Amino acid sequence: MALRYEIILYWSNVDQAFIAEVPELPGCAANGSTYAEAIQNVEVIMQEWIETAQALGRSIPEPQGRLLSA
Repeated sequence: MALRYEIILYWSNVDQAFIAEVPELPGCAANGSTYAEAIQNVEVIMQEWIETAQALGRSIPEPQGRLLSA
């Protein structure tokens, strides 16, 4: 399954880690000690989010592309 959701990636001083959030999938986020690790981790969480929603019969949002305006 191609995951085409926007990911917001930022450094958290509180967590001392990079945080990757997926705004279109509520509560879907992961962290990592590097950019690459945070992205890799959030890809796993996105897949699990979708699988859980499917198992529970919940709707899965269609990817909308870029959510933030420049």
